[in-house]
Amino acid sequence: MSTGRFGIHGGQYIPETLMNAVIELETAYNHYKNDPEFNAELEELFNNYAGRPSRLYYAEKMTKDLGGAKIYLKREDLNHTGAHKINNVLGQALLAKKMGKTRLIAETGAGQHGVATATAAALMGMECVVFMGEEDTKRQALNVYKMRLLGAEVIPVKTGTATLKDAVSQAMREWTSRIADTHYCLGSVMGPHPFPTIVRDFQAVISKEIKAQILEREGRLPDVVMACVGGGSNAIGTFYHFIEEKDVRLIGCEAAGRGIDTFETAATINTGRLGIFHGMKSYFCPRHRPGGIRRHHRRRGGGRL
Repeated sequence: MSTGRFGIHGGQYIPETLMNAVIELETAYNHYKNDPEFNAELEELFNNYAGRPSRLYYAEKMTKDLGGAKIYLKREDLNHTGAHKINNVLGQALLAKKMGKTRLIAETGAGQHGVATATAAALMGMECVVFMGEEDTKRQALNVYKMRLLGAEVIPVKTGTATLKDAVSQAMREWTSRIADTHYCLGSVMGPHPFPTIVRDFQAVISKEIKAQILEREGRLPDVVMACVGGGSNAIGTFYHFIEEKDVRLIGCEAAGRGIDTFETAATINTGRLGIFHGMKSYFCPRHRPGGIRRHHRRRGGGRL
């Protein structure tokens, strides 16, 4: 990988109005990621604010019921705000503050990234605006309430399908209009370089901990590491420190919805077409999937994440 390219994927497909912002972000990140003071502050936040390291729990009943491998669960739900999202958000919020930014904007679908961003903004005394598809605001009313309780402004996005992809588009438009004081706290492994790398690096604490914890518990590495894949931040965080371990199988589980042969699926890796969207080259579910696309892209896109 070089210059934000992961094979044929990644890159920077953005308007000129955003180039200075992403260059500024990349320059700042390349400086602070190796800065001892920054990393000490982030570790302090992880350990004493977010509650890391999260527990590695042996699921004894599940192991017995399934009758196969010993199953361990990495309890990211025990982090402050109830998900892995806080790992990336604390890192980006701290980076934004070092850059002199006073305002965080974010997109959210299920609401967990929005809650995490609102939490970090409140902690660091920053303004926060969260864009959320109108349909998602109805489905996730409790998380909308939490974000507003934390002082964030939640803006329902009514365009398109009124869901996450439209919230991302609106957040990018907002960032374009207020680059000077605003940082876009992107929550998934997506968008223009350097966002995928930044999110990966902040979430990699998950697999770093898993590796140490499983070695302590079992004296060896696992045979399989499995994670759900939506936007990819949980998956790459869980996989990252195992990618070079050739004896560890990595399995990502993505939503099939009503089936990978139907229109109502989110199984992008299995059914997607290569395209450019939201500043990156990746796989996307097309509106119309003629016969054969699913099989073709399963072969091309089914490697490790």
